[in-house]
Amino acid sequence: MKNKTISGNQGTLSRRTFIRRTAAGSVIVAFGPFNALIPDEKQQAGKWSSGSKDFRVHMIGHAHIDPVWLWPWPEGISVVYSTFRSALDRMKETPDFTFTASSAQFYKWIAENDPSMLEEIRKRVDEGRWNIVGGWWVEPDVNIPCGESLVRQGLYGQITFQRLLGHRATVATNPDSFGHTGTLPQIIKGQGMDNYIFMRPGIKEKTIPSDLFWWEGSDGTRVLAYRIPISYNDSGTVRKRIEDVIAQFKNQPFKNFMVYYGAGDHGGGATKENIRSIEELKAEKSAPVIFYSTTDRYFKEIRAEKNLNLPVVKDDLQHHAVGCYTAESEIKKGNRQSEAALVVAEKIASIGSAAWDSNYPKDEFTGAWERILFLQFHDSLAGTSVPEHSQHAREGFGYALDIAHQATYMSLQKLESQVPSEDPASQYLLIFNPHGWELSGNIEYDFNWNLRNPSRVEDEKGNPLYHQWIPGSTETGSRNRLAVNLNLPAFGYRQIRLLQGETIPIKDSVSSEERKLENEFLKITFSDTGTLSIYDKENRKEIFSGVEGGCKAIVINDPSDTWSHDIKTFSDESGAFGNATFKILENGPLRAALRVITTYGNSSLSIDWHLCSGSRKIEAKVNLDWHEHLKMLKFSFPTDVESPVATYETPYGNIERVTNGDEEPGQRWIDLSGKHNGGIYGLTVINDAKYGYNVPGNDLRISVVRSAVYAHHQPRVLNLEAEHIWMDQGIQSFRMLLVPHSGTWKKSNIARIAEEFIAPPLVIYQGIHDGVMPKAGSFISVDADNIIVSSVKLAENGDDLILRCIETSGLESEATLDLRFGGQKWKGNFRPYEIKTLRMNKNAGQIREVNLLEE
Repeated sequence: MKNKTISGNQGTLSRRTFIRRTAAGSVIVAFGPFNALIPDEKQQAGKWSSGSKDFRVHMIGHAHIDPVWLWPWPEGISVVYSTFRSALDRMKETPDFTFTASSAQFYKWIAENDPSMLEEIRKRVDEGRWNIVGGWWVEPDVNIPCGESLVRQGLYGQITFQRLLGHRATVATNPDSFGHTGTLPQIIKGQGMDNYIFMRPGIKEKTIPSDLFWWEGSDGTRVLAYRIPISYNDSGTVRKRIEDVIAQFKNQPFKNFMVYYGAGDHGGGATKENIRSIEELKAEKSAPVIFYSTTDRYFKEIRAEKNLNLPVVKDDLQHHAVGCYTAESEIKKGNRQSEAALVVAEKIASIGSAAWDSNYPKDEFTGAWERILFLQFHDSLAGTSVPEHSQHAREGFGYALDIAHQATYMSLQKLESQVPSEDPASQYLLIFNPHGWELSGNIEYDFNWNLRNPSRVEDEKGNPLYHQWIPGSTETGSRNRLAVNLNLPAFGYRQIRLLQGETIPIKDSVSSEERKLENEFLKITFSDTGTLSIYDKENRKEIFSGVEGGCKAIVINDPSDTWSHDIKTFSDESGAFGNATFKILENGPLRAALRVITTYGNSSLSIDWHLCSGSRKIEAKVNLDWHEHLKMLKFSFPTDVESPVATYETPYGNIERVTNGDEEPGQRWIDLSGKHNGGIYGLTVINDAKYGYNVPGNDLRISVVRSAVYAHHQPRVLNLEAEHIWMDQGIQSFRMLLVPHSGTWKKSNIARIAEEFIAPPLVIYQGIHDGVMPKAGSFISVDADNIIVSSVKLAENGDDLILRCIETSGLESEATLDLRFGGQKWKGNFRPYEIKTLRMNKNAGQIREVNLLEE
């Protein structure tokens, strides 16, 4: 369970507890429903169990601070201030008291508003009494942020700790995050941290052989991990907590453990009652060895022990609160889109600063990343905070997107101004490919063009390009949209122009009818209910199985709270969208499109299905108008394969999971492949906004929306006759890409297709001018299909160029990176799923490998 606590004037309230104050003023505490009433009194001392003296108990003074949860972030700033002031006061009162706190954002707030307090903290850090941990900007969700965001959490976090306090964290910690991706060990170790602390999933949610263990990531990197026993909050006497921890740890292969204490969630930290009880226990002769400590000291002692035989866990650490993968759709979409936009903006601006003398707005990029990283705090990104925070998140993601788009298009405009576009009778576009490989596909742009005039589209060499006119986005004058099919150089650009002239004919290989789309490779049909079926003509295979034989939108009863506590799967189906109507939107020759509108209850679903000539992929543009309560919507893709294997993209990696129907977190794509006619066949679904999935058997499902009440936490029972603020009501939109494939997903380069889908080519209009740069060019390329250049930026210290590459298929690989803009090449080896960061001195041309802190 979530089991957080709220501190206030009336004491401490656990998320699993209620507090009632009687008329006489006494306090009654109830765990769950009011069926086990316990007076609020001090724990009576008793005898220690046999063998207790063999244990060493590191008492970790701590204050878990949610900068947003049941309060907005401005209140969180005040909570940080008062909590840190309290910790400093306790240090003055108790000479050996120590305190542990994470989150670089908190220290930045203190530095800006109370520099004198920061100096006090810095002094205590130097003394070893104030332990900075985490190394990250905040304690985020660690399933939903992309891999690059998790890298930036540590990059900006450790830099800030070093700048403000003169120290960095050596222990990573996310005690309240709702699950932990298996790629974390490599990431945190690359940020200078060899140790990890977490609490969720708890002992009833995930069985591991020991609460202290070696956690091995998908690339083979190991860190020493510790699961916090019981809770990270305790504001009263600590004796009972220590007794419970000893009972839990008595059969584990170590006698040295940490016990967290202090009021938390709404801050507070170590209480005088905590400290008084610790001092009493230190004097008891039969007690364990109890002392104030830090996480740094604990791991140092553990690593110094000889012959410590700890188990190895090679898995992600799931699950807790599975509804958080889907709750609050707008925050989820804002996160993915702002992450992608910033990554693209940095790539273009950094290469542009070297290749065509554009500006790289480093300070603005840093500010945008810091805002995104804050919004990735676990109760923010999970969608479990107050509705006021959703507005703050909308503003924050908008801020980051605006900075990204400004930087992107200002840099591209500087490029286009140097590429000649000299014919006043033509209209020119410059199209930029932000990926390190050649790209083929369609781009779109609105022009003033009278469709009675014949149109010709040419590349920079005068070669004609296939194109198609479709309706524009406005209804004024002769605005129409041009769709053009072209090839683009690797991380580079190509100029095209539109002029009057003979239109080259295109063979009609794609078409649409009222309930059908078809091209050379695929035939897509729809039933009366709107259920989609796909026939793979090349492999002579119906892709979907089942009675209705296709993809549909399924509605599921979901009475769970906002977190979906104690839920493993969403499977109670109440119906499906149906009563379909159809409308042909486009009918070739380059692309065909069909709109399918279905309804359920008070909700409607409109999906525009697109199929291009020569393509084996189907794109869907989804518009949902949702007005249901305590329901969940899933898209179901019952893929017709045997012995199905489900693979989910994770932050800078992927993982195979069992197909038992449990709700799972994922990034942009999920694949379901299995046996078919002696080979492998599968379906990958990519999307630009969703993170929740499940696979019961061979049915691949995407969680689209949940309609819980904001921050509703069990055991609180909703009064359905009362008014509530329901989540995700109204219109939302997102895109999907369906990729049927013969062979494995690796063979089909799904990782690259996902990159192309999330970050499509950028188009900028050119005026008429001369120029000195060529009309097409490439700046970076990589020769291995499974290696992706995931980030290009300027270094945080200096003007060196940082390039990050990831191996995406779990293969030992060799790759050559051609940095054409600088006249350099780099060749190196990758282990499976390795994240490799390179630092290039643009003046000297030197390229060297560095860690994730760019050192």
